[in-house]
Amino acid sequence: MFSFLFWPLRVLYTAYALFFFLLWMLLLAPFVFLAASFGRVRGGNWVQLVLRIWASIWFFMVGIRHRNIYRFHPDPSRHYIFILNHISYIDVAMAVEAIRQPFRALGKMEVKSLPVFGWIYRIFVIMVDRKNPADRARSLADMRQFLDQHISILIFPEGTFNETDKPLKNFYDGAFKIAIETGTPLVPVVLLDGRDRMHHLHFLSLTPGPSRAVFLPPIEVHGLTLEDVPAFKQQAYLAMEQCLLQKASFAK
Repeated sequence: MFSFLFWPLRVLYTAYALFFFLLWMLLLAPFVFLAASFGRVRGGNWVQLVLRIWASIWFFMVGIRHRNIYRFHPDPSRHYIFILNHISYIDVAMAVEAIRQPFRALGKMEVKSLPVFGWIYRIFVIMVDRKNPADRARSLADMRQFLDQHISILIFPEGTFNETDKPLKNFYDGAFKIAIETGTPLVPVVLLDGRDRMHHLHFLSLTPGPSRAVFLPPIEVHGLTLEDVPAFKQQAYLAMEQCLLQKASFAK
């Protein structure tokens, strides 16, 4: 009965949030187009800045308060492979708010077909079709090129939403292989509130509240080989799992 009474308010809030999501995206689209004209590196960095402005404005208007919690503060003069847990559609906006240095995200090919957002997505994201070996190889080459330009890479190692009853799904090997092959330190980042702000199964589940990102200490890859991938992956998994299990200990 209680939840039924709040249903109209939830619908109105979601409609309000969606309206301003699309409005700000349309207003900023010309700036994204202009920024993209400066090329994949410089232009992509400007696109990231525009997206951060969009995320900050939208979060403010819908009552989402983002905060970074640093157990490690990334050095802006270095590049990293950031790995994040994935539980909600809102994770992308949280990631743009959290990471304050140039990066490119690895994302699914299917999203590029979405109106407006799909066009912006194609500019900023390294798209991959995991079912296509040739496309996977192309995406790996793109990641190496950006790392060579001292631009970090963001990867959701679970691959897709965590629909299990565990804090995390099993990780794919890709992020850990590329870290070893390129000698790039890996930084786990834990999004604590993605499920609470918007459940991936329920579009009308969007709610205002905190958005916290915890930056865990980096895992260096010096001396590691591809044979170390399972242990390397497990080390990152356990660190992120423990952080999620301690969620209640972080101040909101």
